[in-house]
Amino acid sequence: MRLSLAQAEGTALLRAAGIEGAARDADRILAAVLEIEPGQLRITDDRALSPDEAARFNRGIAARALHQPVAQIVGFRDFWAHRFKVTRDTLDPRPETEALVEAALARPWNSVLDLGTGTGAILISLLAARPGTRGIGTDISEAALEVARFNARKIGVDARFRRADWYEGLTGPFDLIVSNPPYIALAEMAGLSPDVRNWEPRQALTDGADGLGAYRIIAAGARAMLSPRGLVLVEIGPTQGAAVAAMFTAQGASARVLPDLDGRDRVVLADFATL
Repeated sequence: MRLSLAQAEGTALLRAAGIEGAARDADRILAAVLEIEPGQLRITDDRALSPDEAARFNRGIAARALHQPVAQIVGFRDFWAHRFKVTRDTLDPRPETEALVEAALARPWNSVLDLGTGTGAILISLLAARPGTRGIGTDISEAALEVARFNARKIGVDARFRRADWYEGLTGPFDLIVSNPPYIALAEMAGLSPDVRNWEPRQALTDGADGLGAYRIIAAGARAMLSPRGLVLVEIGPTQGAAVAAMFTAQGASARVLPDLDGRDRVVLADFATL
């Protein structure tokens, strides 16, 4: 099988399976097999795939046809300025989460706590962009923490990670708390795409209730964990801004909602400096 035929057949199979962006996903899988970037395919000789390459490509296409996310198939996702290992034990870092990283880097801080760290993408991106700072990431999943530790070593960031249920066992103070918690309401889970609903870790998607449970915990415990001029930045669903901001306001913070690049409500900033 030549590269051009692999691209064509992979795309056709994914389209038949109802995969949106079939050509893009086939290219990402093929490029990962060849250990090149997808953009390099157009300048790569139309050579024959080796038997091993063909087998790995076919396995990848078959997995994608079952709606397994491409990041899990190829094993990584590019986020902010780095490439992060991704597994079925972690949430796939999404471009909209970069709005939280951007907001954090626009503000002063020297220490950061990342609650529900997953791959570590938020924490590692922040520490890598601001040398000399320190941070800790927590997660209830030990498997996710192993992925985060791998990513920190690979990217060269001195981040600490520990298994904890939100603030459990932690002592501050921190200048900044960040989190992308599970915010999908249980009633909304059935409406998610199968790529997400069937493949990403359920506990990273939903609290099993109204989708606001994690914010209640984060807001209630933030004051005790922050330095006097501390900040909290949490990612939210696009309809949750007012409700989440109100939780932090009730704790004495000034809170406002920040948009992502598409103009949708994406991050709540809670400033406790007035306390």
